[in-house]
Amino acid sequence: MFSVMGGTMKAPDFDYLRPATLDAAIALLASSDGDAMPLAGGQSLMPMMNFRVASPSALIDLADLAELRGISRDGSSIRIGAMTRYAELAASAEVMAALPLFGMALPHIAHDAIRNRGTLGGTIALGDPAAEMPALALALGAKIELAGPDGTRVIDADEFYLGYYETARAPDELIVAIHYPVALSDHRFGFHELTQRHGDYALAGAVVARTAQGHRVAFFGVADRPLRLPALEQALNTNPDVQSALHHLSAIAFTGDVKASAATRQRLAAVALTRALQGMTQ
Repeated sequence: MFSVMGGTMKAPDFDYLRPATLDAAIALLASSDGDAMPLAGGQSLMPMMNFRVASPSALIDLADLAELRGISRDGSSIRIGAMTRYAELAASAEVMAALPLFGMALPHIAHDAIRNRGTLGGTIALGDPAAEMPALALALGAKIELAGPDGTRVIDADEFYLGYYETARAPDELIVAIHYPVALSDHRFGFHELTQRHGDYALAGAVVARTAQGHRVAFFGVADRPLRLPALEQALNTNPDVQSALHHLSAIAFTGDVKASAATRQRLAAVALTRALQGMTQ
């Protein structure tokens, strides 16, 4: 628990529900009128509840849902179940071979205790603008598979993040899996983030994927959502010299807070992108 000004912070009262199937979980969400929240790893949700940032009437624990687990490859894509934990991703030879960016980013996500409990679907659904995995989804052109009362749908990561902790997931939907294109031998990748301490949320970060179609660049920790800048990507496609592309950063509405001003974050974003490009590898 957290102590703030001498007072102990704890979550408000809530009901705890643990459905055995995906259909049951969706039915519970649909019947809650938006008052219930799914519980995946809980590494972000539980602190948010302790600080009363989130106050759901019920938590729907997804731990027993076999439909949300598993890693499988289907031709040119790899499907990762939403309840797959960070530690499982890092231990998967298939994931590390198919998605080199995961190998670059996973060691920067918090600490061992968080990586042992936190889930891929949880961080994708939360959409924290300073988290690594939503930005990887953008850079890799991932597709997000959702299930709700009306069935399943797949949405591009580019269309998923709408604002500060706001996504295209409806309140009665669950993320089932995330689909990523498998890296080819001529693809190149880069990742860099700047933090106050290792394991902290990023003050600024950049993720780069270069394929035959050109560059895809995603920034995190700098704005109200993870984001891409198509104009910057096109500039890199035309001229790989990063200096020619950096002026496009001014299109970002950089956020400022007690850790870094908006102007500082713009400078750090330039550093992160430069270093990500310099360190590009397969």
